[in-house]
Amino acid sequence: MTLHLDPSDLHGLFRQIVDCPSVSQEEQDLADAVEALVREAAHLEVTRIGNCVVARTGLGRSERVVIAGHLDTVPIVDNLPSVVETRPDGDYLVGRGTCDMKGGVAVALYLATRLAEPVRDVTWVFYECEEIAAEHNGLARIARERPELLDADLAILMEPTDGRVEGGCQGTMRFTLKVAGQAAHSARSWAGHNAIHDLAPILEKLTRWQRRDPLVEVEGLTFHEGLNATMLSGGVAGNVIPPSATIQINYRYAPDKSVEQAREAMEALFDRWPMTILDLSAPARPGLDRPLARSFVEAVGTEPGPKYGWTDVARFSELGVPALNFGPGDALYAHKADECCRLGSLDECRQALETWLTADSSVTCQDARMDS
Repeated sequence: MTLHLDPSDLHGLFRQIVDCPSVSQEEQDLADAVEALVREAAHLEVTRIGNCVVARTGLGRSERVVIAGHLDTVPIVDNLPSVVETRPDGDYLVGRGTCDMKGGVAVALYLATRLAEPVRDVTWVFYECEEIAAEHNGLARIARERPELLDADLAILMEPTDGRVEGGCQGTMRFTLKVAGQAAHSARSWAGHNAIHDLAPILEKLTRWQRRDPLVEVEGLTFHEGLNATMLSGGVAGNVIPPSATIQINYRYAPDKSVEQAREAMEALFDRWPMTILDLSAPARPGLDRPLARSFVEAVGTEPGPKYGWTDVARFSELGVPALNFGPGDALYAHKADECCRLGSLDECRQALETWLTADSSVTCQDARMDS
């Protein structure tokens, strides 16, 4: 059935978007609806690439900003259709994708259809496959096929930050270490060598690492690094001494390091064991000291913080475009079975973005509220 999005009410639009299932690689229905809506706006030039929709103003402004949000969600677990719950701090929409990140998509789509003459040119990007392997990522596809569409002076990724600007993002490295042993009958264990027992020195290194101060300051923001064992495998049977064992480790590192420095640090720390790198993604520095980013922080009117985790701001950083995270929803609810988003958070984010895109940069969101 064809979905016709109604942009007249932000909360209603949000619920329509949430109730259109769009698990990764199944975004076509929602992408079709988004495309149809933005094509109705005469002030937007629209490009469709796969299930990515790019809508741009062309007003000849001196600055251009990209505002991007992904359409896909993680799999549904009996948490659609959405429901509204009233809680002490307001009404919440509960359902898959409400937090990550259809609240941000709703705000962006609502503003894209309304702001015909922003003070900055805007490129609105609604893209596919953020939640799965990087090879499928829609933003990466746009960068490969039409990189000029992402040219901008600043990018705002509508990640759930509960209305606070979060600068940069952590890098991530996943790798395995393999330990060799020798099989034997467990009744005659001395005839073999237990590989699982030999994981102990690795676990001890991880424990000692946790005791160090994992806080790293980058451009005024404090990032908390993490180095953790996430998976263990080994063993053949309940009565066999394990001939091999493998441990998987995830390193979340601050953006003061390059991918090469992160890799070298892990290779030096675990130099006794064969390492297989599963993935290694670059971080992004905050860049909040740049004038355009600083003006947005001032418009939001709250103290910025660091982004814990990896986001697509890193892709913009690799393209030479400064980027930050800003959107409705508390990231602690992302991907949970009871995923939710406070409806008032959408209104707050909408107001901050609209103020910044329509008013003089010296006017803050707090000023706008006082004048209203």
